Amino acid sequence: MSRVEHIGNATLYLGDCLEIMPTLGPVDHIIMDPPYEAIMHASKGGMKGLVRPDGSHHWKPLDFAPIDEIRDEVITWGAQCDGWFIAFCTSEGVGRWADGINPSPMRYKRACVWVKPDSTPQMNGQGPAQGAEHFVCAWAGQGFARWNAGGKRGVYTHCVNSPEREGTHPTEKPRRLMSEIIADFTNTGQTILDPFMGSGTTGVAAVMADRRFIGIELQEHYFDIAARRIEEAQKQGDLFIPGAAA
Repeated sequence: MSRVEHIGNATLYLGDCLEIMPTLGPVDHIIMDPPYEAIMHASKGGMKGLVRPDGSHHWKPLDFAPIDEIRDEVITWGAQCDGWFIAFCTSEGVGRWADGINPSPMRYKRACVWVKPDSTPQMNGQGPAQGAEHFVCAWAGQGFARWNAGGKRGVYTHCVNSPEREGTHPTEKPRRLMSEIIADFTNTGQTILDPFMGSGTTGVAAVMADRRFIGIELQEHYFDIAARRIEEAQKQGDLFIPGAAA
């Protein structure tokens, strides 16, 4: 661990999450966008040079290692949180996460869907394009699982290329998607850990919703972007108070 930044309700660590997570105290929830599976890395590698649908820049190669080799270790530590364990993954990765979670103390619930209305077309025209990602949900807390959305279906529809997109990280999630998930699964004042923070979108959504946030990022250039974005978000108020900044 080479740096720690304290920004209001957020604490950010620059370093390896597998080394840092065991040093942390209890957290209420883990909401993370870990690296894709190896099969997706191979697929993304073939998109080099293509321009994103919003025209903002060219597709970038994935500059981080796949999740496959460390998934079980992440699950082992994640089982120690007090509430929800949420991990984004490819459609093909859902079963792999479930296979890792089921033997753990956590209770696997289901995979939810993020529908992307503006997802990239299949450029070679040889089959259907990917129009959605998933995130798996497991309950690590005591007693019955609890969330704030009643009988709501686990389907979240948000465009990838929103005006808020920062655009540097190749797998950046929409802020409004993360805000909706945080509203559904967490409560005011609780602590959310993201051990794969990237450019900090989950942290932005967390602090804007009056949650405490702990973020860990291995790459310094993404860490610096996350710190800047989270500092700016601290000034924007609670998203869920009517009339607050969005």
